[in-house]
Amino acid sequence: MAQHTIKGVFSPPEEFRVAVLYKVTPTISEYITHAQVDEKGRFEISLDSTVTKGMYRIVYAIPEEDYNFDIIYNKKEDISLTFNSETGLKILSSSENKLMASYNNSMSMITHSINNFYREKSKDTTALVSIFKTQREAQKGFEDLAKNTIALHFIKANRPYIPEHYEEAETYSKNLRIHYFDHVNFTSKTLQSSNFLNERMVNYVFGTAVDSINRDANYKKNINVFCKAMKNAPLEIKRTLLVDLWEQMRDLNYEKVANYISDTYLIDIAKSLNDKELLEGLTLYKNTSIGRVAPDFSFEMKKGNSKVNTKLSELAEAKTYIVVFWSSTCGHCLDEIPQLRDFIKTKTKEEIRVIAVGLEDEPYNWKSMTYDYPNFIHVYGAGHWDNEIGNNYGVTATPSYFILDAEKRIIAKPEDIDALIGYFKLQK
Repeated sequence: MAQHTIKGVFSPPEEFRVAVLYKVTPTISEYITHAQVDEKGRFEISLDSTVTKGMYRIVYAIPEEDYNFDIIYNKKEDISLTFNSETGLKILSSSENKLMASYNNSMSMITHSINNFYREKSKDTTALVSIFKTQREAQKGFEDLAKNTIALHFIKANRPYIPEHYEEAETYSKNLRIHYFDHVNFTSKTLQSSNFLNERMVNYVFGTAVDSINRDANYKKNINVFCKAMKNAPLEIKRTLLVDLWEQMRDLNYEKVANYISDTYLIDIAKSLNDKELLEGLTLYKNTSIGRVAPDFSFEMKKGNSKVNTKLSELAEAKTYIVVFWSSTCGHCLDEIPQLRDFIKTKTKEEIRVIAVGLEDEPYNWKSMTYDYPNFIHVYGAGHWDNEIGNNYGVTATPSYFILDAEKRIIAKPEDIDALIGYFKLQK
């Protein structure tokens, strides 16, 4: 028998098809049930008596990690909400979720007032002290209201640094950073079962790196502060958080910072957890980072009228090499590889040589196409995505480009043919 319900309306309705409910724990998200979204954007999920209280996540699109929101289910009340793809979540009923939303809104407004005071360079110090007093009273008031609720974990963890007296903007900003994690309990299973710790990490690492000139150094410093703050967290939680941060740095092409996370923290965590897959992924990324010697591989190439076996590391024909992974069945490749050929025609073999690795399921179509690119060094990559050369370069899409110097060090990894041509134009 149904005990409680979660009802909602998505808008615009045509963008949504299903609402999937998960129970979130520190290590996994457990599927509970799902409901179809009707033509008006409405859905209703029934919760029976076996559904326990805690943190829940509603997923509304793929990829799941990007399209979701968290709610609290206390096993005492129904939940009603609306969700708009642009304006976000609004709780209509559920005292605990509304309390959480009210807290976030109130503290956001107070923070906005503080920021405005400093931005306007006001000299009315008593006004700022009054705002701090309001913030202190609001924090205590919400903590009192949230006693014996799941929401209290988040409200206490979010408790900000609040000065007793007037502080200059620089001093206040410095103290905010120093005390950012003071009230965050990384051992709390409730916090671990939500996006809170991740959001806290991301806001600190990216939000307080104000020196754009020394960006990497700032990120590394902030990462060290964060890791010190979560020193008592279980290894599995450290792994989850730092992998997410590592992936963000990787996706932003901040390779030095990503490898710093790996070398300083994640590799040791992966070894302690005997996580071979993570360890291999970190190592692979590092081995194909800019500045590293490219992974070596053997191939056959023409020398006069004969063919000889050689290795990438043994080539001594040009100042620069382009290793491109492509496929004869890849639409993007069929568009970009001819452009690469035309670009290479404007260069001498002493300037640039192209090593084109064809990731293929069978050689026949690939072989016939290689004749269209006589100036390339062609390498057959049997097995397509399960090819050793491609795997050693971490190739997950074609075409993929690696630009190497004469010593075969990776000096650039352009994302497409335009970026590749642009790179060489900048070298002039």
